[in-house]
Amino acid sequence: MGMGTSTFVIRWINFLTMLLAIAVVVFGVWMSTHHDNCRRSLTIPVIGIGAVIFLVSIIGFLGALKNSSILLWIYLILLCFISVGVLVFTVLAFIVTNNGSGHSVAGLRYKEYQLHDYSPWFVKQLNNTRNWKHLQSCLVKSDDCKNLSKKYKTLKQYKLAKLTPIEAGCCRPPSD
Repeated sequence: MGMGTSTFVIRWINFLTMLLAIAVVVFGVWMSTHHDNCRRSLTIPVIGIGAVIFLVSIIGFLGALKNSSILLWIYLILLCFISVGVLVFTVLAFIVTNNGSGHSVAGLRYKEYQLHDYSPWFVKQLNNTRNWKHLQSCLVKSDDCKNLSKKYKTLKQYKLAKLTPIEAGCCRPPSD
């Protein structure tokens, strides 16, 4: 693949990524117009992610458009940092939630989820009153728990259902 072809590909990929970043920022602004704290709490991170994607895309697009090796090196280094950041975030997310896969209960198709199965850091975050009140308000506003009684008319249907982790762990008391 020649130099002209690779810069052409980089330009188009970054142009499409810029459009995606603009959509992410618009979505973040749309979320900020809602009056519930669940969506509003994600506004700054969503807009920030969109802005970072847009900035990196602009650098890559201009570097490919102007054949500027400095901009392309900056673009490459930023992509490397972003890749390492995503990898670290993924590994930490697995470490925090590793043991929280649920326990099978005799006679039920869904699994039990218990707080002590998760990492001490995660339990500490949930035990923080401010964090829990925010999370609880999001769970109460979601339709996950409200719709359980509409979905399952009888106790037998409920016990035979394959509940999601939110439904099994947050919407009902433990079996024991």
